[in-house]
Amino acid sequence: MVEVKVDYDKCDGDGVCVEVCPVLVFELKEVPGHEGKKSVVVNNDACIVCRACEVQCPTQAITVTE
Repeated sequence: MVEVKVDYDKCDGDGVCVEVCPVLVFELKEVPGHEGKKSVVVNNDACIVCRACEVQCPTQAITVTE
């Protein structure tokens, strides 16, 4: 099973993952306890393990594990 995680302390909310994900795993949303919008995994089951989000995240806030 694939698991996509976002480290909200590292995420700067730039939305790169939202743009590069071909299957709409992410959305930018408010996260309690964190300032501004963050990338949130809203559709983990859709992940096809292309790792585009993980590779292109400028802050290395995303991990994809199989």
